[in-house]
Amino acid sequence: MKVLVVGSGAREHCLVDKLFQSPKVDKIYIAPGNGGTSQLCENIDIEADDIESLVKFAVAKDVGLTVVGPEIPLAKGIVDKFKDKGLKIFGPNQELAQLESSKVFAKELMEKYNIPTASFQVFNQPNSAKEYLKKINFPVVVKADGLAAGKGVMVCENKEEAKTAIDTIMVEKKFGQAGNNLIIEDCLKGQEFSVLAFSDGETILPLAASQDHKRAFDNDRGPNTGGMGAYAPTPLLDKQGFDQIIDGIFYPLIKGLKKENKLYKGILYAGLMLTDNGPSVLEFNVRFGDPEAQVVLPKLKGDLADIILKTIGGKLSEAKIEEDLRACVCVVLASGGYPNKYQKGKEIKGLEIAQKQRDILVYQAGTKKEAGKILTNGGRVLSVVGFGSTIKEAKDKAYKVVGKISFEGMQYRKDISDKALLSPKSKVQCPKSN
Repeated sequence: MKVLVVGSGAREHCLVDKLFQSPKVDKIYIAPGNGGTSQLCENIDIEADDIESLVKFAVAKDVGLTVVGPEIPLAKGIVDKFKDKGLKIFGPNQELAQLESSKVFAKELMEKYNIPTASFQVFNQPNSAKEYLKKINFPVVVKADGLAAGKGVMVCENKEEAKTAIDTIMVEKKFGQAGNNLIIEDCLKGQEFSVLAFSDGETILPLAASQDHKRAFDNDRGPNTGGMGAYAPTPLLDKQGFDQIIDGIFYPLIKGLKKENKLYKGILYAGLMLTDNGPSVLEFNVRFGDPEAQVVLPKLKGDLADIILKTIGGKLSEAKIEEDLRACVCVVLASGGYPNKYQKGKEIKGLEIAQKQRDILVYQAGTKKEAGKILTNGGRVLSVVGFGSTIKEAKDKAYKVVGKISFEGMQYRKDISDKALLSPKSKVQCPKSN
């Protein structure tokens, strides 16, 4: 079977690596890919959101399975377009992709199906949103409705900050059409974590719970990023707590949709807050997270392609997930200045040595291969993943290898997974991810 992976990040490199191990897979294409994926499969010069070109390519090459990494193609309806041509593709259709592309859509479904989430109000005019601020307590969270590259969520400590957030979203239109509507919701207190699960519209098959690090600098300081690292499993949950999330959040959503003749097929990602009253949903995503994928997929034993095919075919109940019980820690190496202005084209040194280390995986993201060298070509450049019998051991292994890699301006957090080594249920103020 020929497989097409859509995307260019470390998440997609990780997906290629796992799919490459499947006896069902003969050849892998990736569009557009990066310097690392070119060593495993064939990079195709088609952007991830160029759906028409991707469809034509898949038809021409007789691709048997397409796996979508990023959210934008899913939001634009890539699954519907592929299915119209009789092509197998992994992910939800455009309507259900609104679970990520429209926070209003997601919150209203959560309310409808009695899924725990913060209380909220929806607004389509800035003045009415500002009037609402007179009636509520602070802090609050102001969210643009649509996709905003992870920057459309603002924690506001007082009324003035909330007014500024409203203006940024709805008046200045910083996030374009994503700001036509916004949500103002209560600010939950607790620790954030994520659970990703396969769904065929009826059966849920979860992966290990993980925690990521969104802020650019140590101690959760600096601007939000796409993610500077992650670890799994999180010590926040015991089996009872994990089962509570599956039974109280995932199944109510999937079963509620099924009653409306809507089958959610793909990966369902729940961004959660563990509060004093139990887990509460901050957001849903409709694809593998990045860098969460880099710590949950390597722990997956068995055939990823087979699980995906069973998901698409509505036979997920026949699949079983076995996981490596070791801990996994991912450290993201980024270009200097990220997530703001940064330079490209810097040679990366030490990769060959790093990739040969035991219990280590190195996934490339913002890289390109040129004249036999691997150069930086984006904000997040590499994900270095370490395995260990404990989180501390996995962390130590990952950072030891980070020390063997270098490129001009390289920056990274030095505290990935430290929160797991402290009191695991210590509380923090408000969500800092999204």
